[in-house]
Amino acid sequence: MKRVLIIVLAVTALLLVACGPSVKVKRVSPETTADLSGKWNATDSRLVAEEMIRDVVSRPWLSSFSKETGRTPVVVIGMMRNLSSEHIEMGTFVTDISRELINSSTVRFVSSKEERDELRDERADQQYYASEETAKRMAAELGADYMLQGSVKTIMDGVDRTKAKYYQIDMQLVDVQTSEKVWIGNKQIMKIVETKRFK
Repeated sequence: MKRVLIIVLAVTALLLVACGPSVKVKRVSPETTADLSGKWNATDSRLVAEEMIRDVVSRPWLSSFSKETGRTPVVVIGMMRNLSSEHIEMGTFVTDISRELINSSTVRFVSSKEERDELRDERADQQYYASEETAKRMAAELGADYMLQGSVKTIMDGVDRTKAKYYQIDMQLVDVQTSEKVWIGNKQIMKIVETKRFK
C-alpha cells in the first residue's frame, strides 16, 4: 500500500511538471513594435518622444530666440505627470525625451532638478576635499531659458471583450523668465484591444 502511494505521488509530480508552463524567449530588436497587452509601452514612449521633439524644435520660437540673443537656448525638463488610469514608467519617457532633445543639436540641455541637487552636493564636497586646482566652482551652472512640461492622460471605453484605449500626451515649452508658453504640442494614440474567448 505504501509502495503504491509513493508511485502515485511520483507520477502525479511528473504530470504536474510536464503540464506546467513552458517559457520561450526570443531576442528581437528594441525597435520592434511589441504591443501585447494594449497598455502604454516602450514603443509608445519612443515614438511620442521622437515626434514631439521633432515638432518643438521646428517651431518659430527657436529661430526667434537665436535671432534675439545670438545664442542657442537652454532647455530643462520639468514635471512630466502621469494622469492616466494605468501605471506608466515616466522615468523612461523622460529619458526618451532627453535623448531626442540632445540629439536634435538645436538646443542646449541641462539636468533635472533632482540631478542638479546631486551635482550641487558633489561641488559642495569638492570645496572641502578636492584640491584647489580641480575643485569646481559654486554658482557657475548654466541657467535654463525654457522648461519642457507634460502629461499623459487616458480615456477608456469598452463593451464585452473589446476595449478602446485613448492616450493623449500634452507638452508645453515655457519661458522660465516670463512664464510665457512658446509652444504647445500634443499627440494621440488610440488602441483597440480585443480579448478572445478560450475554446
